[in-house]
Amino acid sequence: MKVALITDTHFGARSDNLALLDYQKKFYDTVFFPYLDEHYIHTVFHLGDLVDRRKYINVNTANRMRKDFIEPLNGRDLHIIPGNHDVYYKNSNEINSLKELLGDKENIKIYMQPTVITVDKAQILMLPWICDENRKQCFNAISKAKAPILFGHLELVGFEMHKGHFCDVGLHKESFEKFDVVCSGHFHHKSTYQNINYLGSPYEMTWADYGDVKGFYTFDTETYELEFIENPLRLFQKVHYSDSKKGYEKLLDVDYSYISNTYVKVIVKDKTNPFFYDRFIQKLEDQGPVDIKAVDDHLNIALDDDSDIINQAESTLEILSKTIDQSGIEIKYKKPLENLLRTLYNEASILQA
Repeated sequence: MKVALITDTHFGARSDNLALLDYQKKFYDTVFFPYLDEHYIHTVFHLGDLVDRRKYINVNTANRMRKDFIEPLNGRDLHIIPGNHDVYYKNSNEINSLKELLGDKENIKIYMQPTVITVDKAQILMLPWICDENRKQCFNAISKAKAPILFGHLELVGFEMHKGHFCDVGLHKESFEKFDVVCSGHFHHKSTYQNINYLGSPYEMTWADYGDVKGFYTFDTETYELEFIENPLRLFQKVHYSDSKKGYEKLLDVDYSYISNTYVKVIVKDKTNPFFYDRFIQKLEDQGPVDIKAVDDHLNIALDDDSDIINQAESTLEILSKTIDQSGIEIKYKKPLENLLRTLYNEASILQA
């Protein structure tokens, strides 16, 4: 029997961005649910962070989540655990968005405590977000549970959170060696090391996701085989502009319809004719993108691999990290300071949202 695994859906991300909500809906309408229907999959596991903000949810976002994700699950079973974004307090999972928004649904089972369940003879330890209140109980379950499979929302040292950014706090992977298969939410970059699988977010949400493969998984309860189902939809696109290498007519002959309803960065290598450039930008705007920003690359920096200029305005976290790294602070203090600033930044983002 095959079940579907999805995680870190983050409804309400980016301050309830409407373009993101539409993009999420397109994923569910054209990729996720059609795949479940085609392959007769009736059981879905969600491994945490259903919503984006811990403190509250926007009414429109709640409406869209219900229509686009929860209601299409009718006729299917959903097993879900709280992630750190789903819970109100940092030291307790007791008050959370899952119980408030999904608690009355008969087809939805919420696991607030470590619980071993059986699905088609496969025993699975459902492990919610580990916090101060349940830490002892979770560690006890990890140690004593005889289930060979664990589904959780884990923070493990050494795994990639986003492309190029690795986690250096949390639990160690050795604590989970006894399990045949471990699947986890929390980190948005999908990765696998030995028996541990971070599923990653199913779709792009920020420019940090650009070029990162997204999607969801199926899990075979008999063979324990994981299969990745890629999401072909993109929210972020880049377009190169050079009117010295390519003639103006060639630039306009390209079909740019793929940038409709996406965020676009135009990588400008050279611009010898401002009139042609304005016409080119107008053609892009005619495709109906959400937003267009131009990034100059007159120095020809990494044209074959321009990940460094995808977002010319670096993220706040990247700026903080580079500033600390280039400062005169003793090495032993750099990482604790970076962790502190990351925590403060995340708290500020939640409050701002």
